[in-house]
Amino acid sequence: MGHYARVKFNVKANKIVGTVALVVALGGCSATGGAPRADEEGGLAGGVDTERIVVSMISHGAPGDTYWDLVRKGAEDAAKKDNIELRYSSDPQAPNQANLVQSAIDSGVDGIAVTMPNAGAIGPVAKKASEAGIPTVGLNAGMDEYQKYGMSAFFGQEEKVAGNKAGERLKSQGAKHTLCVIHEQGNKSQEDRCAGLKKGQGSKVELLYVNGQDLTAAQSTLNAKLAQDKSIDWVMALQAPVALRAVDAIADAGASAKVATFDTNAELVDAIAQGDVAWAVDQQPYMQGYLAVDALWLAHRNGSTVGGGRPVYTGPSFVDENNVDVISESAKEGLR
Repeated sequence: MGHYARVKFNVKANKIVGTVALVVALGGCSATGGAPRADEEGGLAGGVDTERIVVSMISHGAPGDTYWDLVRKGAEDAAKKDNIELRYSSDPQAPNQANLVQSAIDSGVDGIAVTMPNAGAIGPVAKKASEAGIPTVGLNAGMDEYQKYGMSAFFGQEEKVAGNKAGERLKSQGAKHTLCVIHEQGNKSQEDRCAGLKKGQGSKVELLYVNGQDLTAAQSTLNAKLAQDKSIDWVMALQAPVALRAVDAIADAGASAKVATFDTNAELVDAIAQGDVAWAVDQQPYMQGYLAVDALWLAHRNGSTVGGGRPVYTGPSFVDENNVDVISESAKEGLR
């Protein structure tokens, strides 16, 4: 083929490529491979065109615990993308949470995502869901026992490992006497965090039980303990709202302890940036909610399971003064 013929061929090929690219661009296919669907306001949403299904997410979140706002936001975003009707409910009392799971089964939902802070109370009814052919996944709490109760996947962090890493960090910072504050009595995940903390730190770790549903009372309990025992040099909270109350309690008690915590919210991220809280162990609650709902969509779409028989870890990682700026905007948007 001569030079002129090659030039003509290349020009023609380029025109063909350009035409194909234009057709693809105008086609507007979504990243999931489905055609874009109209949203409720008549615009185009970026979701799939698969059959609409109903998913229930049932957590043990207590009123006022902002952690669960992040989990729910992730679940809602995944539901919007996947053309899912999401029914979110929660109750911090295990028998009530179990009843919510049973109600979801009775209503004939297409999938269930559930937390198990008390697996003995919630697991048996969750198993009823899987035995009834309802795809069921676990998140946040119950990692050690999710398979026992027929769940196909789990999304969260291994709490003893997370606690151990937090304890190792406290040890490296010279902690001698840490107060580990449990705000939900009977919650195995919180007990595991404090057990891991004690192992990792290697020095004195004392448990303090407070009522996480009454933050004013929780602060009073902290205040009294810190005023009575000045040897406490660190307070380890297990949720952001309690950590923020611990900051106030330290000031009120005239104590010199530092504060670290598990989990974040927008206010907690600001407290880290300002130096009021040293750092947080982050298990990415938004991701837990998102992945749980997405896994249930996949189960319906093509029978997929996620994790290969192993939990999917969303943490732990640390948020401190060195990286807090990276997530601050996401925190303000309710995503971290």
